[in-house]
Amino acid sequence: MRRLIFLLAFAISVMTLLSGCTASRLDADFGTSYKLAKINQVLDPDAGKNFEPVYGLNGIAAKSVMDNYYAGFAEKKTAPTFTLNVGGIGAGQ
Repeated sequence: MRRLIFLLAFAISVMTLLSGCTASRLDADFGTSYKLAKINQVLDPDAGKNFEPVYGLNGIAAKSVMDNYYAGFAEKKTAPTFTLNVGGIGAGQ
């Protein structure tokens, strides 16, 4: 009887210790969504290997784009505020 209790206790302790060693599905997929989002945002993965100059905008158009970009930081326009009066003259009398 003592031997049976000892074997059961030993088996339970071994199973308890080994249950902590298994990797869960969460551990296996940790960081996968970040990696997929990063990969999906790259338009051309081989762009760093291409050393050709980029052509597209001429100088006048590029200057206009940059001027508009910098003008966006120059002055912040505040949104107009509106006051809504409920009641009017004679209310509350």
